[in-house]
Amino acid sequence: MVSQYSRSVATILSSNLVGIGKLCARHRHGLRMDDGSGSVHVVMLPWLAFGHILPFAEFAKRVARQGHRVTLFSTPRNTSRLIDVPAALEGRIRVVDIPLPRIERLPEHAEATIDLPSDELRPYMRRAYDDAFARELSRLLQEPGPSRPDWVLADYAAYWAPAAAARHGVPCAFLSLFGAAALCFFGPAEALMGRGPYAKTEPAHLTAVPNYVPFPTTVSFRGYEARELFKPGLIPDDSGVSEGYRFGQSIDGCQLVAIRSTREFEPEWLELLGELYQKPVVPIGMFPRPPPKDVAGHEETLRWLERQAPSSVVYAAFGSEVKLTAEQLQRIALGLEASGLPFIWAFRAPADAGDSDGLPDGFEQRVNGRGVICRGWVPQVRFLAHGSVGGFLTHAGWNSIAEGLANGVRLVLLPLVFEQGLNARHLAEKKIAVEVARDEEDGSFAAKDIADALRRVVVEEEGEEFGVMVKEVAKMFGDDEVNDQYVRDFLRRLSEYKMQQQG
Repeated sequence: MVSQYSRSVATILSSNLVGIGKLCARHRHGLRMDDGSGSVHVVMLPWLAFGHILPFAEFAKRVARQGHRVTLFSTPRNTSRLIDVPAALEGRIRVVDIPLPRIERLPEHAEATIDLPSDELRPYMRRAYDDAFARELSRLLQEPGPSRPDWVLADYAAYWAPAAAARHGVPCAFLSLFGAAALCFFGPAEALMGRGPYAKTEPAHLTAVPNYVPFPTTVSFRGYEARELFKPGLIPDDSGVSEGYRFGQSIDGCQLVAIRSTREFEPEWLELLGELYQKPVVPIGMFPRPPPKDVAGHEETLRWLERQAPSSVVYAAFGSEVKLTAEQLQRIALGLEASGLPFIWAFRAPADAGDSDGLPDGFEQRVNGRGVICRGWVPQVRFLAHGSVGGFLTHAGWNSIAEGLANGVRLVLLPLVFEQGLNARHLAEKKIAVEVARDEEDGSFAAKDIADALRRVVVEEEGEEFGVMVKEVAKMFGDDEVNDQYVRDFLRRLSEYKMQQQG
């Protein structure tokens, strides 16, 4: 039975969808962004991670479809493997490939974090990124005529971008690929830079809900997450500054903050974020990627999916940033096996597995026919969009959350790094996801914890509640008209600012 709580939340979501329906109706009746006179040229600077480059590229396409021009910074290898500009948009999207300089300890062909054998090498990639991308941005800002951008849209890592843009009289927006709840937890810009009363100066500061949050919430880190995050995230590294400082400086120097979120999903957090930052915070929708048409190498998996019952299959994937240990991978494998559910696993061998792939002995033979293990590239969105997929075992990265919820798939969350623990608490308290049970002291989990969470969401009676909630959220996250209207509203803000400056 669906609980009274879930019914009430579903009612709230449904009421929000009435407004969305009106928004879509305006779009269907010909509402346009502008007539072209207010068009803008934006330059986009994503950080060098698959989970940043892909959504920036998708957002660039949506901007270009509204009649605006985009210059998207990339590197040669990332362009060839990640960025596909449709022929219809080639005149509006220009991809600038920027070779990275040779930096000591940075592998020769490393152009994204997935290419790094160890997380300890991230600071050296940041140094290469800062050097090459800052130089190219300065060059572009000095170009005369139409090549000069009207706006810079910078990811968190490009903390130098707002000052560089200001020197040339160009406004800058911080384009956040993180939700508003996670950003609120870290506080105002000065706190991210290690200053002021809300600065997180020790791991314990990450384990309590900040006292400036005016409503009940469980959004905070657990002890093991705080200890793992603190040093790499909030202490200066070999790039010269901390990850937190990059966020804070990007926010502090920009004219507005664009958030990959929606007013319907987290209105209270968006309002709080505007108060913390003391500048406009503009939701820009979720802009999930469409399912890829090219599924080369996965045709047999799709045929296998066709033979499965509706909403019965678990899709398991942990993103490009997470590097599972051999022990974690074994417990995930045994959990998938113990669940008894059919599954597809986007598999990457752990770095500490030596010459083996890290799977338990005999695992593939035991799950043969019930489980499909996909190595290498996986058409994730195509799988999530398939009617046979009913559960998504994920690391709770914001990209994967967006893609899962946009396709109405129930989520089982196993947060592992970065802000993922905050995302997991946020979704769990909204009753639209289940978090895998963990040891509170060290964060360990057993195969049974994986299996129990999967069965709770996909098989057991409680799963009905999650199904109802997720289908409602899918109407917000997965509707292209809704997402495009958010993009139009954001672009209107940029156009209005440009015309005010010219006036």
